[in-house]
Amino acid sequence: MRDDNAHGMNRRSLIVKGLAAGGAATLMSGAAKVQTAESLRPRRVFEGAVRNVVLVHGAYADGSSWSEVIERLQAAGVTVTAVQNPLRSVADDAAATRLILARHAEPTILVGHSYGGTVISEAGADPHVVGLVYVAARAPDAGEDYAALAKTFPTPPANAGLVFKDGFGSLTEQAFLHDFANGVDQSRARALYAVQGHIAATLFADRTTVAAWRSKPSWYAISKRDRTTAPELERFLAKRMNATTIELDSGHLSLITHPRQITELILRAARHNG
Repeated sequence: MRDDNAHGMNRRSLIVKGLAAGGAATLMSGAAKVQTAESLRPRRVFEGAVRNVVLVHGAYADGSSWSEVIERLQAAGVTVTAVQNPLRSVADDAAATRLILARHAEPTILVGHSYGGTVISEAGADPHVVGLVYVAARAPDAGEDYAALAKTFPTPPANAGLVFKDGFGSLTEQAFLHDFANGVDQSRARALYAVQGHIAATLFADRTTVAAWRSKPSWYAISKRDRTTAPELERFLAKRMNATTIELDSGHLSLITHPRQITELILRAARHNG
């Protein structure tokens, strides 16, 4: 009889222990889910009135080139969108940018990398734009022959690798990896090469109708080891627009090799306009 009672007690003990263990596992699972949800929420460390950023890529990249900067801006609680330029004309790219600006419909910092600087110089006149950030970027004046201006500065090595076929141009793999993406991890550089944009043969001959940097506060990130745009030209452009300027020991793709510094510059622009 005692043996049966002992057996029954052992069974009850095992059931109680099992229920307790199951309950603990459920609590732990719930805690893990809460922790995961918390980790996905943006850390609102940025204190500023301007909380919208639109990013414009250059001629040989696409919106994914901003991914490292996007992650950091989102972590700061900023609403950020990357434009996908058709690269057919400055007018088309400016229109694509204005479409994104209209969706934000709030004060916005407009950021351009490389050729994207031409686009933000044109589209930046939009009333939603309160500040411009140039990252190793072109910054033509209204109606200016930018190609003629660039020829007065040292010729960057990447120029020799721009090849046109059937009305569209792109960089050779050699030029892309060693000149455009110098300083970028090789596996990342090859992924960028796979999504390289193909520009219309007339794109770089297009002229802007306005220079938004003449009426909007501007910031500029110079790349000291740039092999796509001459650093001397970048310094000239930054000085001409009276931009708040930083210099990075970087190649042309500082948005990838130095995303923290580029993010900080963008947030600095947002704070200034807050």
